[in-house]
Amino acid sequence: MKTHHILIVEDEAITRTKLAGYFESEGYRVSAVSCAREMRIVINQEDISMLLLDINLPDESGLLLAREVRAKSKMGIVLVTGKTDDIDRIVGLEIGADDYVTKPFNPRELLARVTNLLRRIHEHSETPIQHKSIYPFDGLLLDASRRHLLGRDKQEIKLTRAEFELLLVFMTHPGQVLNRDRLLSQVTHRSWDPNDRTIDVLIMRLRRKMERDYKHPVLFTTVHGEGYLFSGLDE
Repeated sequence: MKTHHILIVEDEAITRTKLAGYFESEGYRVSAVSCAREMRIVINQEDISMLLLDINLPDESGLLLAREVRAKSKMGIVLVTGKTDDIDRIVGLEIGADDYVTKPFNPRELLARVTNLLRRIHEHSETPIQHKSIYPFDGLLLDASRRHLLGRDKQEIKLTRAEFELLLVFMTHPGQVLNRDRLLSQVTHRSWDPNDRTIDVLIMRLRRKMERDYKHPVLFTTVHGEGYLFSGLDE
């Protein structure tokens, strides 16, 4: 695990230096930069496993940078910011970030989050899918082995890693009510916040992408007080 390369993008010199030193002391390879321009240079030259990205950079929005990186790479992305606004957190998850921490944070907690996320990414990339790979449902078709979802118009529906992982859990447990904790344990993102809304956000995004009318969902239904139920798999 600790051969992974972590890229820290943080404009505060003291925070950047402390983070780099902490992860290096734990055996990780670390690059640390202060702006978007330097970030792109490192990403183009190195094989990065994990991006720790400050939202508030001097040259560009960290949220926009996260979306740019996610469109091109499956590397882990953890957003770091001094803000506690839920809107930033939800937007960050919607554009494909895997986790979100706010300053000030405990470096040991951040290390645990990063290590856990790297382990999950590694497990998902290395472990072949053992169950069936083709899932038709409600006019859509998921090819799990290729991580490819075909829409009713025969066009590909783009999925983030977390969206795919969550959808695959539902595909393999049709007709079962799954609670949030169980669903959260199956996706790469891992939050330590008991009030975490990650699953709710992901369900909302899956509904928007797959339901015929996302305001009146029939594929992903809410079972109040229990969790979510997927009921659209074709026989």
